Amino acid sequence: MNADDLSQGGTTAAGPDNWANHHYRTGGNLVQLITPGGERVSHPEYDVWVKDVTDEQLASLYEDMVVIRRIDTEATALQRQGELALWPPLAGQEASQIGSARALRDDDFVFSSYRENGVAYCRGVDLTDIVRVWRGNASAGWDPYSINMATPQIIIGAQTLHATGYALGIQHDGADSVAMAYFGDGATSEGDVNEAMVFAASFQAPVIFFCQNNHWAISEPVGLQSHIQLADRATGFGIPSVRVDGNDVLAVMAATREALERARHGGGPSFIEAVTYRMGPHTTADDPTRYRDANELEDWAAKDPMTRVRSLLERRESWSEELETRVAAKADAVAQEMRSGCINMPDPQPLDVFKHVYSTPHSWLERQQDHYSRYLASFGDPAQAASEEGAR
Repeated sequence: MNADDLSQGGTTAAGPDNWANHHYRTGGNLVQLITPGGERVSHPEYDVWVKDVTDEQLASLYEDMVVIRRIDTEATALQRQGELALWPPLAGQEASQIGSARALRDDDFVFSSYRENGVAYCRGVDLTDIVRVWRGNASAGWDPYSINMATPQIIIGAQTLHATGYALGIQHDGADSVAMAYFGDGATSEGDVNEAMVFAASFQAPVIFFCQNNHWAISEPVGLQSHIQLADRATGFGIPSVRVDGNDVLAVMAATREALERARHGGGPSFIEAVTYRMGPHTTADDPTRYRDANELEDWAAKDPMTRVRSLLERRESWSEELETRVAAKADAVAQEMRSGCINMPDPQPLDVFKHVYSTPHSWLERQQDHYSRYLASFGDPAQAASEEGAR
């Protein structure tokens, strides 16, 4: 699906003055447009934002979710086979990532954590680049400006500050693009996230704080760190917020479109709490059976984001064997391309560590590179020395 097909949602009469006077809203009840059983339910406030989404486009969103789950499954297998050092699974969070990412324009800029590989897929990242860092072959996966998405942030919550700073730059330039910060429920307890919201609210920066509440910050349940809804934390900073069913791709898209429209028209930041669930481990180094009940996993499996979209399409007689075959073939092709790119990825050379550190020549770095080059040369042929070092 082309992002432009779904980036412009339902229109409203809101302009700069209207958005500036828009009342602050607390998280409130969960916004849902598709039930776990696949029934389309009406929501007067949010239906308007997705009224243009056809069954064909809904099928495309379904395809996106199937593909990124397959990416996730394939990457997990690659890690188990020793081809990746680590992998952070996103299974269960497909609707949160696809519904929000497909609402963005190309000129919007994304700042993510390490789990938004589905968002990266939507932004057009090369499939090999998705696994480059996790294979240990690079310190960053892609050029951020090639897809308007920063490389994944490992430090919890730091990307919210980056997003807010970028949004202030957008504001200074007089543009109508938006910065989007993705983070998890655990990050809301970090100082960086709260500081970012202070600045965003103070200066009415065009930034969206998109929290994927997947219920677990590694082994800590969300109820332990917050005794109120996470969306209600944002209202303390004067930021409009909404709680949305994070396993409902239409509801996520509607909430994101509303927030984008607000930001583009001078209404400042928004906070979206997408209530979802991490079906797999925190990373492939984690064992979730040690800290969560199997019954909890079973309950959330019944709310699968893809099953409900398929059920809705079946209700509308828009599902076919041809569609199922096409989606499966696309997922297989994407997985094969990523696997091939991963396995055939050339190993980095020792001197590559000096690349992309500074955007302009730097004398100290050049001096270090010279010293290291002469060190490698002391073993004989530099190329042979590099090869021997990599083999150790």
